[in-house]
Amino acid sequence: MPDSFFLFAILALLLTPGPTNTLLTVGAAARGFRKSLTLLLGELCGYLTVVIPLATVAAALLDGRPTLSVALRVVAACWVLFLAIRLWLVSSKPAGEGDAKAVTVAQVFLTTMLNPKAPIIGLVIMPHGPLMDIAPALGLFSLLVAGAGTCFLLLGSFLGQAPVLSPRLVYRIAAIFLVVFSLGLVSSATGLI
Repeated sequence: MPDSFFLFAILALLLTPGPTNTLLTVGAAARGFRKSLTLLLGELCGYLTVVIPLATVAAALLDGRPTLSVALRVVAACWVLFLAIRLWLVSSKPAGEGDAKAVTVAQVFLTTMLNPKAPIIGLVIMPHGPLMDIAPALGLFSLLVAGAGTCFLLLGSFLGQAPVLSPRLVYRIAAIFLVVFSLGLVSSATGLI
């Protein structure tokens, strides 16, 4: 069974703001908590799509291939930048026009798959081995994803109901955050930092 380091490391990563958490927050700000719960499914499936193959097969195959790591970061940066532009454009629409469709389960799924946290979890934190051997860790990981994601949905729901924060402002702040995150990914991929 996973130890306390596993719990702390997974929670530290999952509770760190990033592109997936930004989308969860924005989605809940626009649609409310209950209508955004399906976004958690996209997050969990996105993580498991990456983590399971990495922890069961790919960990040994990726050793000594830094070019692949750089390529994955650049692809992730492009996707995050695309999301930032999309959020900015949605924020430019008149109120009520397209707000409820701003964040989809598919976007959360793809963003989570491209999220740099997923390979860190799959290659560094998750135990490696056959699927049945790591099943308890995957179960605990799934519960932690649901819990952390729910925190960001609650935050978004609160922000969406705050009288001083308009959905437009929430979207624009999220878009700026995603641009900064995208630039950080490119910088780390190209060795600029």
